Amino acid sequence: MKNKKYKKRSSRTSLIIKVTLLLIASLAICVTAYGVYLTKQVKHAADSAHENLDGREVSALRESKVEPIKDNVSILFVGVDDSDNRGQGSDHSRSDALVLATLNNKTHTIKMLSIPRDSYVYIPKVGYKDKITHAHAMGGTKTSIETVETLLDIPIDYYVRMNFNAFIDVVDALGGIEAEVPYALHELDEFDKFTINLKPGMQHLNGSEALALARTRKQDSDIERGKRQQEILSAIINKVASVGSISKYDDVIKAIGDNMKTNMEYEEMKSFLSYLTKGVPRIDTLNLEGTDDMSTGVYYYQLNQQSVNEVKETLQNHLDLNKNSTSLTNNDTDSDSSEESSVN
Repeated sequence: MKNKKYKKRSSRTSLIIKVTLLLIASLAICVTAYGVYLTKQVKHAADSAHENLDGREVSALRESKVEPIKDNVSILFVGVDDSDNRGQGSDHSRSDALVLATLNNKTHTIKMLSIPRDSYVYIPKVGYKDKITHAHAMGGTKTSIETVETLLDIPIDYYVRMNFNAFIDVVDALGGIEAEVPYALHELDEFDKFTINLKPGMQHLNGSEALALARTRKQDSDIERGKRQQEILSAIINKVASVGSISKYDDVIKAIGDNMKTNMEYEEMKSFLSYLTKGVPRIDTLNLEGTDDMSTGVYYYQLNQQSVNEVKETLQNHLDLNKNSTSLTNNDTDSDSSEESSVN
């Protein structure tokens, strides 16, 4: 009698174990399948954001294509306003922000330069000087890249062009950022509505609030706005590099959707994460000095050539560039051109 009860109990125990194992196996399969599904989503988003610029497989200042993590590289961030309210479209909009970052793997440092949008520079595509913000309207991202390369004589290895929606989505995907608000701010949101109200001091900002802080310049200047953009980009980098945010990296890639374009492949995007997971890099900010110029009746920011040369040397050293590399600098670009752009 006892043996029968024991056998029944043993049989039930065995059945429970089998069912439990089956449930665990099923759960593992579901989790794996979901993980594969998410990976495919992320890769699809990265593939949607990828684009190749004609003739830009490798910069003219590079002998061969660089490899993130192994090489020191540069990234140009191009912010554009291609909203329906502006009616310009992504290919004909002016660049609202230009921030150049160079990454050095040996020192684990980043140099970050904000280029004032009204800087009076030589634009190779049209052959004369104009505001650098107009370069994008004249020939898209490729023209902006070529203009920055000519100005600073360094290769632009990668670029990230994002509109307001992509910026907002990235910040929100990270759960917001911490940034210093210099003064009380009542600013337009991404829909051109005055809904953003911020108090001065260190604040936790969502995507819309961070965008408003990056765009405002009514109470100071374009130079100060450039510094704020550097601070905001630094805050984003630090947030991504923090341990708690690494799991959100896929969320960031998925968030960009069709609102961002880059020449980075999916694997290259992931390799940049590897750079950040080594620890929060030291970020040094650089600025281009200059003076306001209204001599033509149109406002320009005249860059100080000595400041340009100093920044150029700093970035070249940070990238460990070969001193004998090909130069894109046009010796005639400092001379005034009789031609002026019709884009103001």
